[in-house]
Amino acid sequence: MLNIITAMPPRINLPPVTRISLFALGLQSVLSAAIRYRQWTAHSEIVIPYLNLIPQLSLVYPWTFVTTTLVESNIFNFSIAALTLYHGGRYLERAWSSRELAKFLLVTSLIPNALCFATLILFFTFTRNERWTLMTIAGTISLQISFLVAFSQLVPAHTVTLFRGILSLRVPRFPLLYIGVVTALCLTPMLTTVSFLLAVYGFITSWTYLRFYKAVFPDLDQSQTSSLRGDASETFAFAEFFPGPVRPVVAGISENVFNMLVAMRVCTPFTQDHISAARGDNAFSHHSHQRGAPGSARAEAERRRALALKALDQRLHAATAGAAARASSNPAPPAVQPPAPSATGPTVQTQPQANTQKTMTAQTGEPGSSSDNDGSRSST
Repeated sequence: MLNIITAMPPRINLPPVTRISLFALGLQSVLSAAIRYRQWTAHSEIVIPYLNLIPQLSLVYPWTFVTTTLVESNIFNFSIAALTLYHGGRYLERAWSSRELAKFLLVTSLIPNALCFATLILFFTFTRNERWTLMTIAGTISLQISFLVAFSQLVPAHTVTLFRGILSLRVPRFPLLYIGVVTALCLTPMLTTVSFLLAVYGFITSWTYLRFYKAVFPDLDQSQTSSLRGDASETFAFAEFFPGPVRPVVAGISENVFNMLVAMRVCTPFTQDHISAARGDNAFSHHSHQRGAPGSARAEAERRRALALKALDQRLHAATAGAAARASSNPAPPAVQPPAPSATGPTVQTQPQANTQKTMTAQTGEPGSSSDNDGSRSST
């Protein structure tokens, strides 16, 4: 039997939310490029109010407050957006869950776009310049910086080495570095003021959501409630994103803003469960009214690293399952092995038969019968 071995195409394993986001990004960006190509003229600027969010024209298309995030206008921005969603979305969806990533994408798309919309309307109110209301709000800038903030929460102690060790940066330094790059590009024709607003609002929105509102899986080793939200760890404080010299100033300002929001009942202060979950205090009891011992940044970093290792283990498990499936579809022919020698004696095929044993006995007892046997054997 001949086994026909066919080469299977490589399988790309993408979680559902990441796959849908990439599909929406590609579809809307290609549609936008096709419309711009058909309507292009040398003396007019093309706007698409039913795909992109434009303050003066898109109020009748409310879905653009969300969908405009997944529209890119050039191949360079599209490539960066696709890489961000492919790697960042896949990592976060496996570290959290598909539902949590979908909520995170919705929050970090809708709120920055709405705040940018309100800011442009405010600029128009003060300046009476119609140019502000005709600016296009689009692109994945808010998602890109939101992913950087999420990585800062998951792996705060991780250090990225660039240029062969010349530059080393911890992950919480990247959001501000990203804002600096966007600000510099806004001074050139590559980006507009909208890009800077999306970067700033995306940074604040993503940190606020992860700090106060995102659902947290409770630690089963502790007596914690299952409705924990936010991240009260010291390594994810707002001041940790800033350099050391200005960190005390930022910490004081952020604390005053937080107290004001608590007084306005916009935010709620962290409970003892939140503090214990963030510090990893195993000695905390749900019925205790004392504060747990303060945990160190090292313990928090270990907790974040464990989450990252869990996501990596899931990826390796998925890759192993795919390799096993391909191997089972193309089984290898079994190898022929020689029979193993028996420890109890010769095999059945080599043992003398009963008739042979009788003949040998007859030959030993009656010497004269050998010729008769030979004759009968020869006649046969």
